[in-house]
Amino acid sequence: MPGFRFAAVLALLSGAANAATPVTAALQAELAPTGVLRAAINYNNPLLAHRDPATGELSGVAVDLSRELARRLGVGVVLVPYEAAGQISGSAATGAWDIAYLAIDPARAGDISFTAPYLELEGTYLVPAGSKLDSVDAVDQDGVRIAVTAKSAYDLYLSRHLRHAQLVRAATTPESIDLMLAQHLDAVAAVRTALITGAQRVAGSRVLGGHFMTIPQAAGVPIGRPAAAAYVREFIEAMKASGFVADALRNHGLGPDDAIVAPPAAP
Repeated sequence: MPGFRFAAVLALLSGAANAATPVTAALQAELAPTGVLRAAINYNNPLLAHRDPATGELSGVAVDLSRELARRLGVGVVLVPYEAAGQISGSAATGAWDIAYLAIDPARAGDISFTAPYLELEGTYLVPAGSKLDSVDAVDQDGVRIAVTAKSAYDLYLSRHLRHAQLVRAATTPESIDLMLAQHLDAVAAVRTALITGAQRVAGSRVLGGHFMTIPQAAGVPIGRPAAAAYVREFIEAMKASGFVADALRNHGLGPDDAIVAPPAAP
């Protein structure tokens, strides 16, 4: 009986592998129309990617996923660097990239076909030395000014949900921190890991506990590529289930306090 059960499990796994969408010339042409997979990489989000300041080389979870997807497609990969997610979503209709990694948001869904999330991150605040703001809930009050990366997931979210505080926009998270210091703003909104890194250069600053949103990070392809979108959705689920995403997080020094692997997509 144990041998029978083992054989049954192997059969199920083999069936699942055989059920994967085959890579055809038509799929390659839709997902990588230039003959290589052009992957948009936001290196301003340290949970997704990092750009070496000396060499410009990109590394990170999004880079690992891009290379694995290209390998499965049987094509080369070109990494297209961006400083902010808003730049990626803003170029979705231009044909500049074939796959991207950014937070799911309704404002982006008109241009991008998203997968289910593969990571979940926390959006929170950094406050300067001496700030009386002691919780995430306390930030939304009259007179409070918050620096934020323009068109980021947290900008889009806070624009819909803040009732009293005012947003002041910058191009990137580091520039948001500079803006807080230059204009004596009350807080910076961003991904927790980026704020923890930023706090190291601002004496006395602190990152507030808790979060104002959980940010679901997904892959996406430009609207109008239905076969590519279906294949990438399947690919992301396989990467979560196989442990690839969890291993990539560990390999890049990230733990559960930085990000967690998202649960399987609903059937």
